Amino acid sequence: MTEFKNVFAVAPMIDWTDRHCRYFHRQISRQALLYTEMVVADAIIHGPRERLLGHDAAEHPLALQLGGSDPVKLAEAVRIAESYGYDEINLNVGCPSDRVQSGTFGACLMLTPETVAGCIAAMKAVSTAPVTVKCRIGVDEQEPEEALPALITRVLDAGADAIWIHARKAWLKGLSPKENREIPPLDYEIVYRMKQRWPDVFIGINGGIRTLDEAASHLAHVDGVMLGRAAYQNAAVLADVDHRFFGAPAPEPDWPALCERMMAYAERHIAGGGRLQHVARHMVGLFTGLPGARRYRQILSTDAAKSGAGPEVLAAAFAAVDFTGAEQEAVSA
Repeated sequence: MTEFKNVFAVAPMIDWTDRHCRYFHRQISRQALLYTEMVVADAIIHGPRERLLGHDAAEHPLALQLGGSDPVKLAEAVRIAESYGYDEINLNVGCPSDRVQSGTFGACLMLTPETVAGCIAAMKAVSTAPVTVKCRIGVDEQEPEEALPALITRVLDAGADAIWIHARKAWLKGLSPKENREIPPLDYEIVYRMKQRWPDVFIGINGGIRTLDEAASHLAHVDGVMLGRAAYQNAAVLADVDHRFFGAPAPEPDWPALCERMMAYAERHIAGGGRLQHVARHMVGLFTGLPGARRYRQILSTDAAKSGAGPEVLAAAFAAVDFTGAEQEAVSA
């Protein structure tokens, strides 16, 4: 991230925003900031680095999200990631999953802001890219009006370049990760108040944002907006991002050209030993609500999963969609 201003981002999502998903999203929006899945520092240090950190050059601007609570390990992970050229390094202080809690990182770090500050300071000391934090407004019985500014104060003193805030509490016990994305009430106003309190600091907002209109309304109050499931489950929403938020000409999506690019990408992936399903699974929701979308989903969900499936499956899926009919419906609506 080179400029912290009016940023539109696709949120980091475990099991979803892998390199194939990000390449696909980048074909639809050239300027949205994309995030990796959360990658645990220990995995980078001891695991298959190319698989964890490798990405296509087309994915930029691209942020790496790290998980961890040990400043030494996080700093080492950042050193290793330096050669991969990420545009931002983000520390996860918001994930409430049991796996993350067992490692004492993610959302539970909101209970120990001094630990988060130590991690940020260590990461900043070795990173040439901006270092940012993504957090919740609080966890469990914390009072957000106290816990959130306390965390922000600590991490800014440690050198954090930006703060992304998921505008919900996380309940570490009693709610699943899915329930933690839906049940705790949204409180956008507290995020706005943090921006008012720190007017010179980038504050971005996340949580429950479904449309670009909603995203635009938040940008009247904060510096960045992040869509998660809404962007993944209907990636076509990204087609207007460059126009709405970055001043690009109004889009005229060229879906056949997108199909050709994704076929070429899938062919390269398969030639390298991968499977079509690794790519196609992220594309299933692209045409939600358009004529032929059901057949499109069927083809990608079944044929792409078959052994030996090739890029021609993508062509068959795209051929099932009536783009002309979709345009006519849009005009008459």
